[in-house]
Amino acid sequence: MIALPLPSFNAAGIDFYFKDESTHPTGSLKHRLARSLFLYALCNGWLHEGSTVVEASSGSTAVSEAYFARLLGLPFVAVMPRSTSPEKIALIEFYGGRCHFVESAGAVYEAAQQIAQESGGHYMDQFTYAERATDWRGNNNIAQSMFEQMARERHAVPAWVVVGAGTGGTSATIGRFLRYRQHPTQPLRG
Repeated sequence: MIALPLPSFNAAGIDFYFKDESTHPTGSLKHRLARSLFLYALCNGWLHEGSTVVEASSGSTAVSEAYFARLLGLPFVAVMPRSTSPEKIALIEFYGGRCHFVESAGAVYEAAQQIAQESGGHYMDQFTYAERATDWRGNNNIAQSMFEQMARERHAVPAWVVVGAGTGGTSATIGRFLRYRQHPTQPLRG
């Protein structure tokens, strides 16, 4: 958590913090999710020595999954639209991943399943398994991390949590955690 000093707000008892996820080895918000997906796949016996790991993602999840696949010595394939940014492609390749391009975004899921089947590998399928793989009650997720860090601050339980657009998984995890812990914090998507 990074505190943003705003003296007039701070004097009124209002503190601002930003959660910096760039400190993960991959610099990715999806680092924890990728770790959880790998643990889930390993515990279920879906990954083994030589398994090709496949994901339908052109974003941060693929970057983080490429990192974990490399740690385990497993080949990784990210299935993505041809229009994916060169920066994301470079990051996936930096961590040893291979990018497989399809013409339209809607084709990534079928292509990922096919590649996994043909290679005898495993399609991670983040959108199916994220909820099962990640324990939103407090096992290595962003909400747990935020509240552990906030426990050392003047206001241990924030009045509001603001989450940027495009982070549905993050806002869902934080919202579930807030309800589970019965915190009065209000989630707000920006």
